Amino acid sequence: MRVYKFGGASVKDAEGVKNVAEVLKTTGYANTLVVISAMGKTTNAMELVIKNYFENKEELQSSIHEVIKFHNEILLDLFDNEQHEVFKSVKALFDELRTFFKTNKSPDYNYVYDQTIGFGELVSTTIVSHYLNQIGLNNQWLDVREFIKTDNYYRRANINWEQTQDIISSNFDTTQLNITQGFLGSDANSFTTTLGREGSDYTAAIFAYCLNALDVTIWKDVPGVLNADPRYFENAQLLNQISYREAIELAFYGASVIHPKTLQPLQQKEIPLYVKSFLNPKASGTCVSKGKTLEPEIPCFIVKKNLILISLSSLDFSYIVEENISEIFSLLHLYKMKVDLIQNSAISFSVCIDNLYDNRDKLIQHLKAKFNVTLHDNVSLYTIRHYNDSAIKELEKEKTVLLKQLTQETVQIVTK
Repeated sequence: MRVYKFGGASVKDAEGVKNVAEVLKTTGYANTLVVISAMGKTTNAMELVIKNYFENKEELQSSIHEVIKFHNEILLDLFDNEQHEVFKSVKALFDELRTFFKTNKSPDYNYVYDQTIGFGELVSTTIVSHYLNQIGLNNQWLDVREFIKTDNYYRRANINWEQTQDIISSNFDTTQLNITQGFLGSDANSFTTTLGREGSDYTAAIFAYCLNALDVTIWKDVPGVLNADPRYFENAQLLNQISYREAIELAFYGASVIHPKTLQPLQQKEIPLYVKSFLNPKASGTCVSKGKTLEPEIPCFIVKKNLILISLSSLDFSYIVEENISEIFSLLHLYKMKVDLIQNSAISFSVCIDNLYDNRDKLIQHLKAKFNVTLHDNVSLYTIRHYNDSAIKELEKEKTVLLKQLTQETVQIVTK
């Protein structure tokens, strides 16, 4: 059994869907599970829909219509006959979305987010599945929510591994081509949950673990894992091979090519992960597996933008000790802040955080009751793995450095 994952860029339009079919024809598709994300920038468009639901009801239907229009254009490019059943299937999904907004009583943003954001994945897989069947690549469409079970930590749900393993082992047909969604699961009450942004990679790894897959391939619009994001760094180079450990380090620091949770289940069963280009499926890409050294051995650059740097000091110049640090982390946990970097001295403590749940103001108000607070919004956190002096010097050029931290293999620099 093999597991493939195709991201939004690979199915951003009709030509992308056709190319997915060509990749499957080139590589073979028997005994394969294909995990597919929402098409193009649909997740962003759906987030606007959700925002309008809470903040601008007058624009809600218009924003839903834009999502429907985008998908209808792809449908018309792929299917000659508008009487094809795929049109009914897609319409039914969007009708379900509209019905939810009309009948929902919950004011909980995170709950509403998870019940609606995944319609992008449901629609994209419906379209791809029907198209593949139409051209002779017979497949079974699966609702991933029936297989992956989680808790109800909406927007970043945790997997119930025992239940998920039992369901997949008992109900999954490995003898055919299967198509399912990334990013989604369901809780004990069958409400939809999500695994965090970019969680489709994680979905592929979950299935691979439960199915004892031969390997996992993530198909992207880049040649493989690069030593830097080409959107922010010039002359990014392909890494031919890396170890699980190195890939986990890169993912932990924010490398966007691999989801942070993806690698743990693969490492446990030593399932190789390949990152390849859907534009050149015959190319070798990058292999992530046990014991692979970094090849070539070059610095790897990662950047995370729009973070918050908070610097704290005690009101009476007393030491920042275990009791204070414990309290700070309790507050970070309370307000669901993702910590990306910490640094402390005798009387100060700095933390760089990702304000995922928009609780910044509540956190700062709470912290000011106990500490002097210095705040820097919209900072960037740069990480260099396997750094050298020239790499640091080039990175710091024309930037204001707010914080720097070096270990033997990694340097992290917060800049404004």
